[in-house]
Amino acid sequence: QVQLVESGGGLVQAGGSLRLSCAASGRTFSSYAMGWFRQAPGKERDLVATISSSGDTTDYADSVKGRFTISRDNTKKTVYLQMNSLKPEDTAVYYCAAAWIPIATMNPATYRYWGQGTQVTVSS
Repeated sequence: QVQLVESGGGLVQAGGSLRLSCAASGRTFSSYAMGWFRQAPGKERDLVATISSSGDTTDYADSVKGRFTISRDNTKKTVYLQMNSLKPEDTAVYYCAAAWIPIATMNPATYRYWGQGTQVTVSS
């Protein structure tokens, strides 16, 4: 089992920045890839960023490329999402998730464990 707890959400103006954190506990954190998803009201949950177990490979959804950066610190069992140049359309609940494989993947079906989510609101 893996337990994930997100933090760092909040209200920010368009063009601003936020850094989300996700602390993990349970089985070996450095064994699996991690991802950040988001879900806006009335929309499906979308995967926006992924990072491999070692942290050497990342990938992003087109909507956030160049603005968001995913990273991880395996010694702290924490994954981060640095969000810059935020837009109102980035408003959503953001979830971190742990995959059952070590390879960074944009396939949502490979994610097995989820946090409770943190709200990000970007005002125009």
